[in-house]
Amino acid sequence: MSDSANETLAVELRDIHKEFYGVKANEGVDFQLRRGEVHALLGENGAGKSTLCSILAGLYRPDSGEMLLEGEPAVFKSPKDALAARIGMVYQHFRLIPNLTVAENLVVGHPDLGLRIDQKELHSAATRLGEEYGLPVDPAARVWQLSVGEQQRVEILKLLYRDVKVLILDEPTAVLTPQEAAVLFRTMRQMAAEGRSVIFVSHKLHEVKEVSDRVSVMRQGRMVGGVDTADAEPRDLARMMVGRDLELPTRDQGAAEGETVLSVRDLVVESDRGLKAVKGVSFDIRAGEVLGVAGVSGNGQRELAYGLAGLRRPSSGTVILDGDDVSQATVVSHIRKGLAYVPQSRLGMGLAPGLTTEDNLGLKAFRKPPYSQGLRLVPSVFKDRGAELIEKYDIRGVQPGLPIRLLSGGNLQKALIAREVESKPKVLIARSPTRGLDVGATEAVRNLVLAERERGTGVLLISEDLDELLALSDRLIVLYEGEIVGELAAEDATSERLGLLMAGQREVEPA
Repeated sequence: MSDSANETLAVELRDIHKEFYGVKANEGVDFQLRRGEVHALLGENGAGKSTLCSILAGLYRPDSGEMLLEGEPAVFKSPKDALAARIGMVYQHFRLIPNLTVAENLVVGHPDLGLRIDQKELHSAATRLGEEYGLPVDPAARVWQLSVGEQQRVEILKLLYRDVKVLILDEPTAVLTPQEAAVLFRTMRQMAAEGRSVIFVSHKLHEVKEVSDRVSVMRQGRMVGGVDTADAEPRDLARMMVGRDLELPTRDQGAAEGETVLSVRDLVVESDRGLKAVKGVSFDIRAGEVLGVAGVSGNGQRELAYGLAGLRRPSSGTVILDGDDVSQATVVSHIRKGLAYVPQSRLGMGLAPGLTTEDNLGLKAFRKPPYSQGLRLVPSVFKDRGAELIEKYDIRGVQPGLPIRLLSGGNLQKALIAREVESKPKVLIARSPTRGLDVGATEAVRNLVLAERERGTGVLLISEDLDELLALSDRLIVLYEGEIVGELAAEDATSERLGLLMAGQREVEPA
């Protein structure tokens, strides 16, 4: 980065304060973003990072404080104002219109959009933009048909189509493989080289070291430090984030040789487009074992989870859960047989965002006493039992009577997993359980997964985070285009071997 870029501020935030329902999200925050830099923003879930970024993106207005763009005061009343100033944000929960195509999503809300759209030109523009920035995606595909990783590409391309000068990326690598993350990092450096400024919100310290120029750390709504990335040590950054030394938990060596609790044979599951997304998959999971599923996003992981959880009926094949065939059974039947499911989308599928935390914690048990008496629910039980679980699982930020959607990502995930494991399942399916979580919340979630392993639950861990898979899994299988292309014992697995298998190479010699 040039000296002139070092001295030129694209954005400056001064003494920013913001409260929600009496809780201070930002308290006296100062932040500077230089032109042509990648600036990493670290902090635990609930530290105030997303609030600060949302203020810059026009979603929230600060209670007090000042924003300067290129040295001039600015006030945003909405994201439309921010986009007009060429500032845009890609949120963890995407803001796309599922029924529209990729190309159509690029121009939704664009101020130059006329009454008629030249679809051919729009598709060409989307293709050119994707190729230029290394983010290819089918412009004719509808968003609901895309994987989470592909949807993230659309969000980034949508802002690049607007020619934003400040791009805020909230956990952009959470759904990417190391290879995909490397491509995104090149894209980020390309944008910085063009004079754009990138705010990179991440909880992965090695990524911060790899791609950013500077890093700022927030804790409990305050900015607690900042440093040039070249001078930053990951352990020191982690300590700044959580206020203590921290080491992520890993499984104990040696899995329990329990009985088979889930047996899958020749499973075929179709995608939303009616194509075979899972193609003849077979595997077993034993009690007290974590079976990891690796793969690039969009290679059948979602459909596999849906088929096993009863959310989508397989075209063929069998799923034997605790000795019973549940291949064509309902979701409720799966639950009664002892299946627990933690989906990738916390608010979209796992939780009811408009209900309270206490109500959400009772959603899986409400059919039985003491939550219900006959056809009547017992509100006091939801409240009292919910309070017990909130304390037991250290779910923070809960405000009585307020919807669960107001919690941070880490606390949402703890609530979701708490509800599932409280049913004492025989099998737990967990899709990307630490996606978008900080190191403190990741520690808590990993401990919950390992506690289930210790209890004798068979765990199917589906994740794009190879570090997580290697840390928690007893065995690993790799999906490529809906097929298992490799199976490895934990002691034989490395990131390099898994990466090659994820690219479709079926046979890999041990390193």
